[in-house]
Amino acid sequence: MSKGQNSGGLMSSAGLVRYFDAEDRNAIRVDPKTVVALGTLFGIGILVLNAFAF
Repeated sequence: MSKGQNSGGLMSSAGLVRYFDAEDRNAIRVDPKTVVALGTLFGIGILVLNAFAF
């Protein structure tokens, strides 16, 4: 590419950055610790159920 040409990479991604950076007031907000805790409890529950399976 010559110096005069612009690849458009930065400009083409600017809209996506604005889209993903926007906060939606209707979005469900969940604390990451809650997600980890629920995943851990779910995993332990599966292990317990497998232990009692015949």
